[in-house]
Amino acid sequence: MVNRSTGKSSFSIVFTKLPNLALDVAILSKCKSLPASQFTGQYSQMLTDVHTQLNNANQKYKAAADLHKRQVLFKVGDLVMVRLRRERFAPGTYTKLSRRKLGPVPIIAKINDNAYTVELPSGYNTSPTFNVSDIWPYHPPDDTVHIISSSESSSSAAVED
Repeated sequence: MVNRSTGKSSFSIVFTKLPNLALDVAILSKCKSLPASQFTGQYSQMLTDVHTQLNNANQKYKAAADLHKRQVLFKVGDLVMVRLRRERFAPGTYTKLSRRKLGPVPIIAKINDNAYTVELPSGYNTSPTFNVSDIWPYHPPDDTVHIISSSESSSSAAVED
């Protein structure tokens, strides 16, 4: 069956035909035989085609995966919220009621656009390096006064005539 990534069947990649003898392609290139040199040329071309096809398939997969990627860049010193996954907890300490997000914590180093090091509070025995998928910008709560609309006001309020 033809593989969608390579465009060829696995058998045709491994065996170009049913071989009569086990020959090494490197040895065949030094051979003066016309059929042997044609075979090595075809085999080398087939390997090049498979390599190109795999690269094209990987580019398509990357493009499809990048559609769902969240591109967020942080600077050193930014305050962020960090998600602690189950794997980050010591064995036996994780419960379903454990804190999921930690913060705000400052970023102390940028490894690349996808990984940052944060300053974790003492008591957390885990690596301070997090993937960008586990980091959110911290937005402090605002101090604005919320006005209650008349439909939300109490019906027991005195009505003046």
